[in-house]
Amino acid sequence: MSESNQRARRTCVSCGINISGTNAAAFKCPDCGAQIYRCAKCRKQSNLYNCPDCGFEGP
Repeated sequence: MSESNQRARRTCVSCGINISGTNAAAFKCPDCGAQIYRCAKCRKQSNLYNCPDCGFEGP
């Protein structure tokens, strides 16, 4: 998959919006290491998120 296609598929794991070109955070799941993306709004509000791979829940 090309890098541009990967960017297009990046969505916030908390609210589901497309985070391409925004001030979003990308980090690895503390449990399984899967890549997780969160938008600035969800990070600021400390919305919960679930890892799509292992189900880990974090603030």
